[in-house]
Amino acid sequence: MITTGMARSGRTSAGTAILGTGSCLPSHVVGNDEVAAAAGVTDEWIRTKTGIRNRRRAKPDEATSDLAVAAGRAAMEAAGIVAADLSLIVVATSTPDQPQPPTASVVADGLGAGHGTAAFDVNAVCSGFVFALNAAQHVLAGSDSPYALVIGADVYSRILDPADRRTAILFGDGAGAVVLGPARPGRGLLAGRLAGFGAERDLIEVPAGGSRLPASAETLAAGLHYFTMNGRGVRDFVNSTVAPAITGFVEDAGFSPRAVDHFVPHQANGRMLEDLSATVGITAGHTRFSYEDFGNTGAASVPVTLDRAVRSGQLDDGDLVLLAAFGGGMAMGLSLLRWQHNHPSHSTTRA
Repeated sequence: MITTGMARSGRTSAGTAILGTGSCLPSHVVGNDEVAAAAGVTDEWIRTKTGIRNRRRAKPDEATSDLAVAAGRAAMEAAGIVAADLSLIVVATSTPDQPQPPTASVVADGLGAGHGTAAFDVNAVCSGFVFALNAAQHVLAGSDSPYALVIGADVYSRILDPADRRTAILFGDGAGAVVLGPARPGRGLLAGRLAGFGAERDLIEVPAGGSRLPASAETLAAGLHYFTMNGRGVRDFVNSTVAPAITGFVEDAGFSPRAVDHFVPHQANGRMLEDLSATVGITAGHTRFSYEDFGNTGAASVPVTLDRAVRSGQLDDGDLVLLAAFGGGMAMGLSLLRWQHNHPSHSTTRA
């Protein structure tokens, strides 16, 4: 387990804040009726079990990087910077465009980032965005350039078995992004915590396609390239491990869970999130949701939900924001921050 406090370095004593958010959801809306029949369930069953009504699907010619580029552009526009200002791009995804090169390289090129801009992927499945956020914060602490772009993006529709009701009904495609940069005093990222639980890794997996089970006619025929999930096991993991960890993290940072103004969790399942919020002790009405319209968008779910809250005017300067993600690995990522309203004044030559 890794726990961090506010970044302190020679670059800035004020730390690092989120300066802008953005998201990209494909235009194709897929309602419950469209996925229910193949999965052997009904619209009512899906809504009762998950709270999900719709999800988005990427077009056949849209890849993870396409959504990531669009979300990144939106975040940079909100922050008042351009790609040439970035020193770092981190893309969290478990559905990369291809095994190599990293999707972040494609994104950097698509955005027009400067020659030599560092870009890499993070795969912590649905926890990936918060892992990437923590990593980027610490890279910036040792950098002469103050801006990083952190993106969570996934196209899960390409790896779902339409007949598997445990997964096919849950997931949507999307991307969310944030720009990190200098924080004002009393604002920005306060603490982070990353944890892994490898003994429970088989709860969520894509069995084939790697070095252990390379792609073959046999693995394809056996359906081993589909995403699989033990839903009951994941719920037990959230209840036994994630919930108490969130409470402990917030208290270790010097706050009560009831002091959290905005709880932005991974949008795994609406019913699960309602229970999680109550167990942690989040004040009623302070949890932010997007699952009803977008489903579970993997590593994109936290930044997509955050961007939605920001653009709807729900966040005020100085609000205490808790980001919490969990997923395959099993893994968990947490971040606590004081929200900083950004008034873009940065001017630069556009590429």
